[in-house]
Amino acid sequence: MKGIPFVKSAIVLCMIPFLIWVNVHFMHNQNYYLTSTIILVALLVPFGLEYNKKPNTSKLVLIASLAAIATIGRIAFYMIPQFKPVLAIVILSSVMLGPYEGFMVGALTGFVSNFYFGQGPWTIWQMFAFGITGFAAGYLFRRFKLSRMTLCVYGILSACFIYGIIMNFETIIMVPGTITRSRVFATYGAGIPFDIIHGISTYLFLFIIYNPFVEKLTRIKMKYNI
Repeated sequence: MKGIPFVKSAIVLCMIPFLIWVNVHFMHNQNYYLTSTIILVALLVPFGLEYNKKPNTSKLVLIASLAAIATIGRIAFYMIPQFKPVLAIVILSSVMLGPYEGFMVGALTGFVSNFYFGQGPWTIWQMFAFGITGFAAGYLFRRFKLSRMTLCVYGILSACFIYGIIMNFETIIMVPGTITRSRVFATYGAGIPFDIIHGISTYLFLFIIYNPFVEKLTRIKMKYNI
């Protein structure tokens, strides 16, 4: 269906931010499980609209497998704050499978891995932050054919200026009290060291796993016609 790309973009860029806004302003951050579930179900809608295409099942299995790998990677490095391979895996998934599929890997990873790290109002923000970082990478790669090193640099920048900005903003609005300029600066300032660590780790993981990841996914895509 020709309208599928529009539906995917609308879900990622409009519907999910709207659901987060509703959870913050009308549900008072209490119904995060419900919101997370609605987000995951909404992400499956385009696959239902493409029911006549054979590769759908294989692609969904692959997305779930990549999210599982990212989840295991996040748990494996739990002892080092922000030093995680999640964004690297999400970015490469998006580059190889497409922006929307990369978003799904990121969102699913955020939801599942937080059963270990702890669920809360932050979960839906992490789902979106992981996902939109991958979504942007997939779009940029498809449009400009980024090189390995360029993608690694994107990893640093996206960890700091996409994921970091979103999650720091989440911290600002989750803390009770009036939002002031000093509070905003203090929150973003305190997050800088963690964002830098996250960016460096994303760069390193992208540099290390790029070739084997791309080669393996290329073979899988060819084998299952994804």
